[in-house]
Amino acid sequence: MKMRSEYTCPLEMTHDIIRGKWKPIIMWQLSKDKQSLSGLKREIKGISQKMLLQNLGELMEYGIVEKHSFEGYPLHVEYYLTERGKELFEAVTIMQNVGIAIMKEDQGS
Repeated sequence: MKMRSEYTCPLEMTHDIIRGKWKPIIMWQLSKDKQSLSGLKREIKGISQKMLLQNLGELMEYGIVEKHSFEGYPLHVEYYLTERGKELFEAVTIMQNVGIAIMKEDQGS
């Protein structure tokens, strides 16, 4: 997904960055530690490798995720949150906490 050339407010940009089913989940997994592609695929139930690679690519395009490739064979790559990604993850965590509170309230009704 390409960044739009114009936004009416910064929140629109942030929404575009984390929009979708998988990006917040990928960020959640990477907040724990650096992970390989196979590790992410194993931890994120239901995501295809194609969708994982697409979402990782978009997050890298936005500067939220980076990867480190190791020399040698077999090829080994680790993905991790950048400083910007860690900052954005704080917002995702707040959103999750609000969701948990709402779910608890709904269960009590």
